[in-house]
Amino acid sequence: MRILPLTRRGMLSVPAALALPRGTAAQPGPGRFAAIAYHEIGDDGRDKHYSISESTFVQHLAFLRQDGWHFVGIDALLAARDGRRPLPDKSVLLSFDDGYDDFATRVLPLLRAFSAPGVFALVTSWMETPLDGTFDYGGTQTPRRSLITWAQARDMQASGLCEFASHTHDLHHGVPANPQGNVQPATVTRMYRGGRYETDAEWRQRIETDLARASTILARQLGRRPRSIVWPYGRYNMEAVGFARRLGMPVSMTLDPEPARPDQLDRVGRVLTMGDPRVRDVTRALRFDAPVRERVLHVDLDHVHDDDPAQAARNLDALVERVARLGPSHVYLQAFADPDGNGVADALYFPNRHLPMRADLFNRVAWQLSSRADVQVFAWMPVLAFAIGGPGDLVLSTRHGAPAQDTEHYRRLTPFSAANREKIGEIYEDLAKHAAFAGLLFHDDAFLSDFEDANPAALGACRAAGLPADVAAIRADPAAMARWTALKTQTLTAFTLELAQRARRWRAPLVTARNLYAEPVLNPAAQTWFAQSLTDALAAYDRAAVMAMPYMEQARDPHDFLRRVHAAVAAHPEGIAKTVFELQAADWRTRPSRPVPARTLRAQLRLLQRLGAHHMGWYPDDFVQGRPEADIVQDAISARSFPFRR
Repeated sequence: MRILPLTRRGMLSVPAALALPRGTAAQPGPGRFAAIAYHEIGDDGRDKHYSISESTFVQHLAFLRQDGWHFVGIDALLAARDGRRPLPDKSVLLSFDDGYDDFATRVLPLLRAFSAPGVFALVTSWMETPLDGTFDYGGTQTPRRSLITWAQARDMQASGLCEFASHTHDLHHGVPANPQGNVQPATVTRMYRGGRYETDAEWRQRIETDLARASTILARQLGRRPRSIVWPYGRYNMEAVGFARRLGMPVSMTLDPEPARPDQLDRVGRVLTMGDPRVRDVTRALRFDAPVRERVLHVDLDHVHDDDPAQAARNLDALVERVARLGPSHVYLQAFADPDGNGVADALYFPNRHLPMRADLFNRVAWQLSSRADVQVFAWMPVLAFAIGGPGDLVLSTRHGAPAQDTEHYRRLTPFSAANREKIGEIYEDLAKHAAFAGLLFHDDAFLSDFEDANPAALGACRAAGLPADVAAIRADPAAMARWTALKTQTLTAFTLELAQRARRWRAPLVTARNLYAEPVLNPAAQTWFAQSLTDALAAYDRAAVMAMPYMEQARDPHDFLRRVHAAVAAHPEGIAKTVFELQAADWRTRPSRPVPARTLRAQLRLLQRLGAHHMGWYPDDFVQGRPEADIVQDAISARSFPFRR
């Protein structure tokens, strides 16, 4: 369909029906740009998940031009990166994935009309299929004729508006990801075949060989190597990004819906168009300011595990069904095994180098939750509390005199030991290699008391910082005590960020959250007792998960306690926007613990909502017993607009 006439200048005139007021979409931010991901541009009325109609696409282009956006290509991005020429405000990159035939017949004429460059991502194994053959597209045998030909691609490139990117050679599909048979994106997944996972060397060879082959084919067919790569399904890690960069592709495109930056072209986020989105949908997406309201269930994977595989499968189904019914946005899922409930990882639920694997379960459950219940899964992991190492590796306290492990706290490895940090870092790398998840939740074991740490490695760090290498001497001097507290706080924060970076090498992007106790939030002087600071956490992590647990804190009035926690958080810039208030769904003051009544929990959630909290949830969610009762709490925990029948 051709609905817009050309003017004498070769641009499009915009009918009154499409005219929109300027300023309807804000710019992504100073020094940033937006990128949009399109797939098939089809006939009007075509019902395809990723397809949009030609008339809708025309409206998008008309709106962007009229609203003051500047269409930019790869040259402009590289010039801005190198400091040669800044990007105009409200710059937008148009990208088109998979190589559909309508790119030549529909998209190119419109790009010419709007003088807009575009980046087109080709899967070279599909392109190399004989013209009368078929290729596998998401499990469906698809005719090769549905794609552009190489001759059409050369004509598009000759227009000066079309640049071709690698969409890999043969990674646009899923591969077996675990013993249970889940299929996950080929680029970032360690294939499970023949009873074992790919090794690091095998994964590297598979990915590097594929990317190099795609680049060579594009160079042979189009006369130039690609400068950008578009990761299939938007899934990538920083190791693969490094492979692409070494092959001459400094621009890596994802599907993270966020503004992009010229100085971070190795992770260009894009707004994905789906379901024939109208102009107002694109306008909303390009503001990048949609209100975020997270609802979180914090779940023990120990309760899914069972030595009987059939029972474990039933447990998993019960968890997924409950999460789907309640409708939260996030699940904080335990990735370590703690069957005795002492908070220390005795084993792990993924293959790793340092602890027993209780079961290869975390990846299976995380994938089922994300794909079947449509939630973001965070891997809940200890920072220091791993059952490895000996007495000389532990955090030591002087609370009872001579340095010793404080048995009233978690058994923790000292973060001041380089050997400890390396082992824990390797555990996080192994998690990221073997599981698909969206973020990391750092456990509440990341603390050091005012009597800790007297480990020789920690005392060496004191000496290096100009402090006495003696806990008693430090405690006797208020100024030294303040410096020691700051050193410990900064060490814990820096170590968690190091762990996140090590995980991102194999799994990106990853969002971070960290559990904080309520006392340092309510009383900043309590930083001395925990080496935790809400101010530092808000600056370091995407979320501070404050344990707003009135019964654990012996609060006489739970509602007053929650009001005080909320007020303390709200006193910080971005405090409300970045804090998850974690309530307790069990009262641990009794043995066995008693569930907090569902109506009580619902009232606490509603109180936080009335106060203005953005993000909230509870721990633990007892999906086995169905507590708290879904009928009572669903409307308070669901992230959906209308989670219940009217």
